Amino acid sequence: SPLGLTSGVSFRLQRSFSLPSSSGSDDAATSQTTDENNNDIPPSVLSASERVEECKRDLIQMCDTHALGSGYSAKIQRKIRDLEQLGEDAGFGQASSLSGLLSGEWELIYASDDITRSSPFFWAFRRAFPDTSDQIFGITDAIPAPLKEVGPATQTIDIDSTARPVTGTFVSRVKVATLGGAATSMMTTRCTVLAADGLDGLRLRVDSTKPEDSTVLKKLGPLGELVNSSSPPFPSGEALERVAPGSSEVILRTTYCDEGFRITRNEDRLEEDVFVWRRVKFGSGNTLS
Repeated sequence: SPLGLTSGVSFRLQRSFSLPSSSGSDDAATSQTTDENNNDIPPSVLSASERVEECKRDLIQMCDTHALGSGYSAKIQRKIRDLEQLGEDAGFGQASSLSGLLSGEWELIYASDDITRSSPFFWAFRRAFPDTSDQIFGITDAIPAPLKEVGPATQTIDIDSTARPVTGTFVSRVKVATLGGAATSMMTTRCTVLAADGLDGLRLRVDSTKPEDSTVLKKLGPLGELVNSSSPPFPSGEALERVAPGSSEVILRTTYCDEGFRITRNEDRLEEDVFVWRRVKFGSGNTLS
């Protein structure tokens, strides 16, 4: 890469082997070749790579044992900061806006707040209603299970990181179930990627929000399917703009991203809105080479 940026690179020692001979000369040659190959990789790089991978494994294990939807965990937050620092120091998982690795489908494995806050719609809503959003969110958050259950959450990102400005699409999906699971829908927010914001940020514009795949409508048979597929999405971005111009645009800050894992933050609430995602599949986004 011309930028000298490395994302999620794991180093492997290359060893050469040959059949032993009675003279021992082949063994000596093998040993020399192995030493030469090992010497090609600086010890400092090897140790940095190992520290990053170990920290990442620990963080994933913590997230997997912390029930999604349980909210803030001081232990996980500390490990997130450790990984961000290690990645920055070693140059791993950096420059997410340009690396091309953001493209793909991701599943949420940790949220520092309610799962719904992983959707950029809620970030934009908070910008439009800064004084009352917490109170409004608190009302819906207080509805106990099984009356309301949230999750899983996924994000599908498709960006062209070689374009200037960086452009693409961003789709957030959060499953919401009510009445003990009798009614479920996928709250889907669609965004436009307007540009990169530095090396690790994406400027998003919230366009629309719609409850998709409603089980209530599906129970109505073909009529329900027709309504579900043909009903237009709510222009949430346009509505928020009427309340507060500029509120529909938010910045997704990705502080670590490699082939299978990423950490994102809401630029407006860097310490409060922290999310960890695991890759489901790769996308078609172009990679800067």
